[in-house]
Formats: sequence, structure tokens, C-alpha cells
Amino acid sequence: MKILLINPPWVIHGKKNVWRSVASIMPPLGIAWLAAVLEREGHRVRILDSHAERMGIDTIAQWVRSEGPFNMVGITATTPLISNALRIARLIKAETPETRIVLGGVHPTVLPHEVLQDTAVDLVVRGEGECAIQELAAETPPEQVAGVSFRFDGSIVDNLDAELISDLDSLPAPAYHLLPMQRYRPAAGAARRLPAGSILATRGCPGRCTFCYRIFGHKFRYRSGRKVAEEVALLQERYGLKEVCFYDDTFTAVRSEVRNFCKAIEDLKLDLTWSCFSRIDTFNEETFRLMKNSGCHQVMFGVETSSPEIGANIRKKIDPERVRWVVHSTKRLGMKVRAAFMLGNPGETEQTILDTIRFAVELDPDLVQFNVTTPFPGTEMFFWAFNNGLLRTTNWEDYDLSTPVMELPTVSSEAVWKYYRIAHRRFYLRPRFVLNYVRRVRSFQDLIAAVRGLGMLVRP
Repeated sequence: MKILLINPPWVIHGKKNVWRSVASIMPPLGIAWLAAVLEREGHRVRILDSHAERMGIDTIAQWVRSEGPFNMVGITATTPLISNALRIARLIKAETPETRIVLGGVHPTVLPHEVLQDTAVDLVVRGEGECAIQELAAETPPEQVAGVSFRFDGSIVDNLDAELISDLDSLPAPAYHLLPMQRYRPAAGAARRLPAGSILATRGCPGRCTFCYRIFGHKFRYRSGRKVAEEVALLQERYGLKEVCFYDDTFTAVRSEVRNFCKAIEDLKLDLTWSCFSRIDTFNEETFRLMKNSGCHQVMFGVETSSPEIGANIRKKIDPERVRWVVHSTKRLGMKVRAAFMLGNPGETEQTILDTIRFAVELDPDLVQFNVTTPFPGTEMFFWAFNNGLLRTTNWEDYDLSTPVMELPTVSSEAVWKYYRIAHRRFYLRPRFVLNYVRRVRSFQDLIAAVRGLGMLVRP
């Protein structure tokens, strides 16, 4: 088959988000993995990363017209981007009605019936897609493919969920050669060197937070540290990458494989700097020291709130003293710390929001990120908000981590928005932070990151 996989543009016209000037543009590894398994089966595959290519919806339609026709088009979609994904599907279906259009990703997984109301969409692949996409490409009838939803005789059929891939090492490396690797960049302040790329070492998360949807199921799975290091070596050889950003929810969840990765980096003699996401409760000083020695220069922790009571509401255990100790210990080992917080959690008041902002300033991480708490469809928090009549909107474009979509009984959405704007300025415009940041500027890349960050703060 001739197959096209599309990553929709992330730009939503008219939307204002304080992170728009500093956000990363990184490879869509989900569809790159799909492309890899399809190529392994002999199919001709293209990837159109319209986000990285800065292509608008109309431009995508023109590109597909010139490069097509395709037997099958797969489009991935998160909740805020589902509208863009459906617009693309309609344009392609209007141009080539015989093309089978398949949607996958988090939002179609959670709301397949909503997505299939759009007649431009033929099928939805729910959850992990590698097995289903191979069967569909082999022209297996949809009713025989696990994890697929489709229309039949005027109604929608949901096949049983597909089994999760137990051995992630059995997957080929993502099809990086189909991606515009030269166009990717990390978030401002996230990378020490360029060019930089991203890798996923795990699927799932050991946490059970109410605001997170586990598209890969409840079972936490991981690739071997050696296999991941070999993929880094491949990226360096083919694309000259000097830095890797791990976007796993919790890269440090399995200490043995983190240590195996660090050892493999040393054995392969890779000149690498890297960063990752972690959880406060997975910190281990010996492991973090090995990470530092193998090139890790920055770790991001999801702290979320300063209040243990608010933490309990979102099922994330918060111990402020433990947070202080982990942040201090990580910095003492020589790594920078990024800390992420959420404003507008269930039970939040203006006072708890202010306490969280003060806590962030007191922690003094190297970088901080504040998001508006967003109850994405499929999460426990969404069902809680829906059942209690707290959702202000189901316009999915507003589910962008910067727009309040809940009207909590304890704090107004207007107050949440106000403090969201205040929080970034209160942290980043402190004289102490500005002075320390200026002292750390060592390269043109650092200067560019600073300019982008300043733009984030001063724009309305």
C-alpha cells in the first residue's frame, strides 16, 4: 500500500498561549513508529509533519493532492488538535473519496464515536496502534482487527481492545528518515547543545493521577537501556545529534534500566548531553549521579501544587519537604531542575494558588512551568467535572493547558487565569533569577532562549 501519516499543525488561529514562543517542535514518535512497522511489512510510507513544516490546513490539502493518491491516510490527534485533524480528513476525503482515512491518538481513542460522526473518517484505531495499522494495511476486514472502531449498518462498532505490546524492544526504531529532522528544536532552555532530538524509552506511567489519561494502559512498560542507547548512537551517526530529550512521563521509573542506559552510553563512547522527565518519588541519588556522569544536565519534575490536600484531590502524593530535598539534591549533583505546576485543581482557592506560586519561587528551580489544570476527556478528572456540571465548554480547542475550562466552586475561572499570568512574571522577572540567568549565558543558543522567554512574558 501507499500510506500517508499526518501530524496536524499545532497552531490554532486566534489562540493565545504564553508558551507559544518557547515550545518545542519535536518528532511525532507515535506515527514514526507506525511508519517503521509498516515499512517493515513492505508498504510505501510517507510522513507529513505539518507542524514542523509550518503548513496550514489548505497547504496540506495541496501537498496531498500533488503527492497522492494514497491508499490509506492516518492522522494522529490530541484533544486540542482534533478539529485540525478532522478538517484535514474532510479535505482529503473530498479530493479522493476512495482513500481510507484512519484517525488515532489520544482523543480518537477516548471518543471514537464522536470522531466517527464525521463521515470523512472511516476508522478509528484506539490505543497502541502498531498491530492494528499493520492489519489494516494488509486489508484485514475491520471487524477482525482488535482495537478498531468503525461504522457498520448505521451504527458504530467497537472491537475489543488490542493486547499491549509486551516487548517494546521488538519494535524497530522509529522511522526518523521519513521526518524533517533538521526542523526540530527543543523548548527554550531545555537543551544545552544543538542539534537535538527526542526519544521515548517507556510507555505508560506508574502514577495514577486523575488528570492523566493512560492511552498505553495501566501496565508500565520499558525498553532496555542498551537498546535506547543504540538508538541514540544511530541518531548521532545519521543526523549528528548532540543532545536527546526524553519525553517519557517518568524516565526514571525503572532504576535498573536507567543505569543500563548510562553504562551503555559510556560503553559506546557517545558524546551526549540529555534531559528527561521524572517524579519526585522516583529520585535516587546514586542513579541521578550516574545520569549526571553520562550527560544528563536537566530533569523536570511534576510538582503540581504545594498543598498535600490538593495533591490528594488529584491523587498525587505531595510532601513539600520531600520536594525541597529532591530539588536541592538534583541541583547539588550538578543538574538543572525544571518544575511544573498546575493552577486550578479541584479544591483550589485563591490562597492555595498563591501558596503554590510562592512555593515555586521558594524552590528556585532553574526553570518553571505553570499550566492551567485541564480535565482532558477520558481522565478521571474529566468525569468528575462533567458529572458535577463544572465544565465551562467542550470546545476541544480550549483544552490547551492555558485556558480555564472548569468553573470550580472554590475559585473562579477568571481568578485562575489571572494567577496563571501572574505566576510566570512573578517567577521569571525576579532580579535574582534574571541575574543568575544572565550569568549562565554562554552561547548564542542561550541568548536566543532568553529572548524567546522574554517574549513569552511581555506579550499579552
